[in-house]
Amino acid sequence: MEGKRMKDNAQIEKGTTENENGSSTMRTVETLLRILPMALCMGALVIMLKDSQTNDFGSLHYSDIGAFRYLVHASGICAGYSLLSAVAAAIPKQSTMSRAWTFFILDQLLTYMILAAAAISAEVVYLAYKGDAAITWSQACGSFGGFCRRATAAIAITFIVTLCYAGLTLISSYRLFSKYDPPVAHNNRGVEIATFHG
Repeated sequence: MEGKRMKDNAQIEKGTTENENGSSTMRTVETLLRILPMALCMGALVIMLKDSQTNDFGSLHYSDIGAFRYLVHASGICAGYSLLSAVAAAIPKQSTMSRAWTFFILDQLLTYMILAAAAISAEVVYLAYKGDAAITWSQACGSFGGFCRRATAAIAITFIVTLCYAGLTLISSYRLFSKYDPPVAHNNRGVEIATFHG
């Protein structure tokens, strides 16, 4: 009897250790996945801030184009959030429902914000490379090739950041929806609602 109890306790401790190691591994992966976008956002931010070109046709600076200004601001916000969320994720702390919801909502918000910045900027660069004859918008990258190449590099980095945030969104949604049950609807008024199954 005593031997069985010791064996059961050993299995419980082994399961707890495996769970803690799994949690520790998941926390490490999440922390690294939160640090990576910070470095990438800072890279895209620096490239875009230094993106300017002057030649015989005039001068062009990132701040002349609204989409690029939005990309710079979105990259800065994402870098700051990545730093703060990496610190919060690295600290071993009991997960609460409010913490899980906060990570989930902010990860979603930042994913869509950085995706929008990358998509809008990619459209502007595409038009700068190809032009649009229908609205008589000529190609600008023939005259400002260096500017366009740097903008393209910053946008490519921003799309990689979007993939990182998509991964973070999957992790935060898994943490939220696997640990906590969905809210239960209570019918306090005694009103019955018909459900049709098709």
